[in-house]
This record gives sequence, structure tokens and C-alpha cells, in this order.
Amino acid sequence: MNARGVALQGGLAALGLLAALLTWQREPEGLPGEVTVLDISKRALQRARFDDATRFVEVFREKDGELWVRIGDKPKPPAPAGATADGGVMDGGVAAGASDAGPAVVATAGASDAGVPPGPAAPPAPPAPPKELRANQNAESLFNRLAPLKGTRSLGELDAKKLEELGLVNSPRKLTFTVDGREEVLTLAAPIGIGWGSPYALRGDGKVFLLGSAILPDFEGGMNRLVDRRLHTFEGEDFDTFTVSQGKNARTFVVSGKPPGAVTVAPQTAPDKPDEFVHNWHDRIWRMLAMDVLGRGEEPEGGVPEEVFRVEYRKGDKVLGFLTVARGAKGEFYAKTEHSAGWVRFHSGLETVVNEAVKVATGT
Repeated sequence: MNARGVALQGGLAALGLLAALLTWQREPEGLPGEVTVLDISKRALQRARFDDATRFVEVFREKDGELWVRIGDKPKPPAPAGATADGGVMDGGVAAGASDAGPAVVATAGASDAGVPPGPAAPPAPPAPPKELRANQNAESLFNRLAPLKGTRSLGELDAKKLEELGLVNSPRKLTFTVDGREEVLTLAAPIGIGWGSPYALRGDGKVFLLGSAILPDFEGGMNRLVDRRLHTFEGEDFDTFTVSQGKNARTFVVSGKPPGAVTVAPQTAPDKPDEFVHNWHDRIWRMLAMDVLGRGEEPEGGVPEEVFRVEYRKGDKVLGFLTVARGAKGEFYAKTEHSAGWVRFHSGLETVVNEAVKVATGT
């Protein structure tokens, strides 16, 4: 064999080895973690929505890049035909409780004394408007995991009987993705006895997949798992003064030192005289936790609450943020900050802190 033939044989052998190596490294469809259910780019994904029979949870990105969560209830289905106002079913005068030995005793359930049945049940009340809330870091992580959407296994195309057995026929549970203005819908069902550990997902082209276990729990627990409950995005060591206002009274305080070292709070008019009372009071204000988060544009029950005090934070001449605490119509306390989407509700034990705000703002 001449040199040219040897070189050709060697090249073909090298190509064969390379092809074998690539084939060996590429895992077949169906192995855990390697199935692409929807090939979505992070840049193209605009929103993802989970629906069940009673509610929905939606994560979406606005034009400014901010991620938000929308949570809402679905309208309740109308009462069944023939249902009465009290939830019973009209019997149309059919005898009830008859025996073979005697005449039937006629019972007209739900009928009035005049023998006229009550009118149909009132239609269910419409659901409350959905809440729009700031998304937290967990929501950001979830949104990133959806593009591309991976599954643990592909089951291929299944016949109608098998789809019904899996619960994928007429299932109210859906995952809907908005990608560059178009929608991709997955119908969901839970494997029997496994819950939502690895749900089945039916794609629009008829193919069925098993999804991973880390997606649906976040959607189902959206209010607790996806909503940003922080009052501020800056930290306690980021500001050097704060001003407390209550009515027409206001005082500014200077903050010196940083954790883990000693931190002192003193009136701006007497920076060399630390005020431990104000320091402790502000620590309680800074550590307040929200019990409930209202949506963007949502007002508390009873109307706009009445402001009782306000704290403004600065770093030098720059305003970093604020905290406005207000009392609602039923005596409950709410707050707004530079970061909150709307009002947040606090527990009922803030009466002492609110009363002490007068002393802090007046210096008395």
C-alpha cells in the first residue's frame, strides 16, 4: 500500500473513533435530566402560568426587566341545574319515603308553605381581583429553570386510553408559557400515589413527558415561595442618618459604627450623646416582618390607612428609602416602603412601637 493509501486509511479510522466517542457521550432520550420538553430561550420567555381548577399563579417579566408574580382565584362554577337557593335539589313533587305497605309520604324538599319551590340559587360572587406582587430570588431561579424546560423522561405519544388513565384528559392543571408573544401549553397530571413529585406533562404535539420535582411546588405555594416580602433592599449599615416624622414633629439621628462592632444612634443636634432608647426602638422597626403582602394598587379593607409615623433613610445627601407606618380602619397596622409593591400588613402587637414614635419624633 502506498503512502497516500495509508494516510487515507488513517484519516477514516480517526473519523470513526471520533464518531464513536460522540455517540458514546450523547445520552439517549429518556435518561433523567436530559429530556428537553420545551426549547425556550431565557430571552424569549415572557411569562409562565400555572392553572388548576380554582386558581392560577403567574410569573412574568416587565419591559424594565423586573420580575413579578400574579396570583388569583378563578370564578366558581355555577350551581347545578335544579339546585335551590339553600343548596338542595328540587324533587318535582316525587314521593319520598314511600313503603310497600302504605301510601307514600310526600316530601317537597325546599318548598315553601304555599307549595311553591324557591327560586334558583344566586350566581356565585366573582373572585377578588388578582394580586400583583414583586418576585423574590426564588422566583428568579424558577423562571430561569423554565428556559429551556427540562424533563426527566420522555414517554412518547400515547393512545387516548392511556392518556385517560394518566389523568391527562380534561385535566384543569396547565402550564402555559408565553414565548415571543405565542403560547405553549402543557397539560399536567400527577402519577397515582406519587403526588406532584414528577408530574406528567402532555405537550401540544401529543408527546408525554415526566417533569422534574422542583417546579410545581413553587407555583402551588406561590404566595409563600415566590413573593418578595422584604421592606428594603439596602442593609442596616448602608445608611448613616434616619429621620423620624410624626405629625408636625420630626427628628434626625446619626448612626455611627457598623456590625459586628458597636453601633450607636444619637440626635443629629447632639452626635456625641447616644440615645439608647431610640436605638432600641429603631431596631424593632428595622426587624418588623410582614404578615401579609397586598398587591400593586390594592388598598386595605376599609380604605386607605391613616399615617401614624414615617422614617426616611439617607446616606450623606442621598435618600435610600423610607418606611411609612399607618393604621387601618379596624386598628390594624400597615406599611409602605420604597421597595414594596403596595401596602404590607403587620401583626397586632405594634401598638407600643407606634406610641413610642411620638417620643422619638418629639424628644420628650
